[in-house]
Amino acid sequence: MQPVTVHCRAPEGLDSPEVSVEVYLGPGLPGLSIVGMVETAVKESRDRVRAAIQSTGFSMPDRRIVVSLAPADLPKSGSRYDLAIAIGILCASGQVPTTLLSQCEFLGELSLAGKLRSVSGSLPVAMCALTHGRQIILPAACRHEAGLLNNENVLSATDLLDVTTFLRGDSMLPAAEYLNTRAPADTPDLADVQGQVIARRALEIAAVGEHHLLMSGPPGTGKSMLARRLATILPPLSNEASLETAAIYSLRGEHLPAWKIRPFRSPHHSATAAALAGGSSNPRPGEISLAHNGVLFLDELPEFNRGTLEILREPLETGVVSIARARRTVNYPARFQLIAAMNPCPCGYLGDPRQDCRCTSDQVSRYAGRVSGPLLDRIDLRVQLNREPVMLSKRTTPAESSSDVRQRVIAAVAKRTKRGNISNARLDATGLTRWCWPDDAGAKLLEHAANQFNLSRRACNRTLHVARSIADLADSPKVRKTHVAEALSLRMPGQV
Repeated sequence: MQPVTVHCRAPEGLDSPEVSVEVYLGPGLPGLSIVGMVETAVKESRDRVRAAIQSTGFSMPDRRIVVSLAPADLPKSGSRYDLAIAIGILCASGQVPTTLLSQCEFLGELSLAGKLRSVSGSLPVAMCALTHGRQIILPAACRHEAGLLNNENVLSATDLLDVTTFLRGDSMLPAAEYLNTRAPADTPDLADVQGQVIARRALEIAAVGEHHLLMSGPPGTGKSMLARRLATILPPLSNEASLETAAIYSLRGEHLPAWKIRPFRSPHHSATAAALAGGSSNPRPGEISLAHNGVLFLDELPEFNRGTLEILREPLETGVVSIARARRTVNYPARFQLIAAMNPCPCGYLGDPRQDCRCTSDQVSRYAGRVSGPLLDRIDLRVQLNREPVMLSKRTTPAESSSDVRQRVIAAVAKRTKRGNISNARLDATGLTRWCWPDDAGAKLLEHAANQFNLSRRACNRTLHVARSIADLADSPKVRKTHVAEALSLRMPGQV
C-alpha cells in the first residue's frame, strides 16, 4: 500500500518550514510508531490520536502504522502535528478521501475526545501556507490570531469530525475571523508630563528618526513617564509590519496587544540573557523580538547584568538576533527602539541641589561602569533630567498632548519616507553622505566637537543621523549648523 502524505509545518522562527507527515499501513503486529527526530510531546501523539479517532466514531486500523515526519533532520517538538497525523491515518485506511490533501495544510493539537486545541505559532504557519498556495486548517481557538490575515483560505475547525466532514465534501469550514484589536482606553498621554522641555524635545526627535535614547536623573523626575509615552507619539504601523510583529507574538503563544499600535516592552532588570534575547532548547523569541517595530524600555539600566546588556549590541546595529543551538540556528527580527533610564549614582541624588549624594567617587565610577562604552556609543540621544519646581498653588498651562506631538512626528516621517523607506537612525554610509551631510558651518562644528571631546566615527555619524531628524522637524531639506549643534547637545549634555 502506498503511503499517504499530509502537509504540516514546524516552528522555526518566522519561516515555518514544511513538514511532510507520511503515513504507511503495513503488515505486522498492530501498533503506531512515529519517526523523524521527534521529541517526547510528538511521541505522545500516539495516545492522543488513537483516542481522538475512536472518540470521533472512526476505527483505528488494525495494522502496523508508521508515521514519518520529514525531513528527518529537522527537530520536531510540540503537539502541533496531532491533526495531520490523525488525518493521515484516516486517509491511509480509506475512511476519508485523499482528494484535498495536496491543497491543504493541517495544524492543531487533539484532545482525547477529538476536540482541536490551539497551538503557538499559528499565524506564521498560516502566512507560509498561503505563500505556497495552500489552504490552512487551524483550531477554532486560533481563528482570531490567524484571522489577521483576512484570507478565505485560512479555515478553522472545532474538532476532528469537522475536518473529516470538510475533506469528504459534505460541509464547508468557516474562514478565520478578523480580530480588530483596539488601543486600550487608558493609553498614557504626554500631557501628563509637566515640564522637562529638553526631555520632551528629545523624545520627539527620537520618534522621528527611531533613535535610541538614554535618560538620566534623580528619582521622580519623570524618566519612566516619558519612556512609556513614546509609543503614543510614534506613527502607526503598516499592515505588513503589524503582521510581522503579531507573528512574533504568535510564536510565544501571545496576542499582539493592539493592531497597528507599536508594542511596548519593559522587562525587569532581573531578566536573564535568554529572556531578553530569546533561547531555551527550543528557541523562542525574547523581549527584544517582542519589541520589534516598537519600543524596548530598560529602566534602571545599570542594574541589569552587564553580560545581558552586551547582547543588545549586535541587534541594535543589525535589527536581527541569532539564537544558535547545536542542531540549528534561528533568526528573529529585532528592530526595536531602545529607551533606557538610569540614576546618576547608586543613591540616585548625584548633582541634585535639593538632596545630598551619599555615594563616594569610587561607587559612582563603578555604577556608571556597569554600562559599557560600546553600548553607550550606540545610543544616539542622552538627556539629563533635573528636578522641576513644584507649584501646586499656581495653575499651570496644560502640557502638549501626545496627539499634537504625533502630528508633527507623522509630518516629519512623511518627509523622511520620500527619501526612502528607512529610518534616519538606520541610514547606511551612502544615505548618510546623501541626506545627512551638513553645510560647511555644521561640518566645522562637528569636526571641532569630535576633536575636543574625542568622539568616535560612529558617534559622529550618529550625531548626523540625529541632525537629519531635527532638520526634518524643522522642514529643512539641508542639515545646518543649528541642527548639528542641537544634536551634539543631546548627545553630550552639559558639554556642548
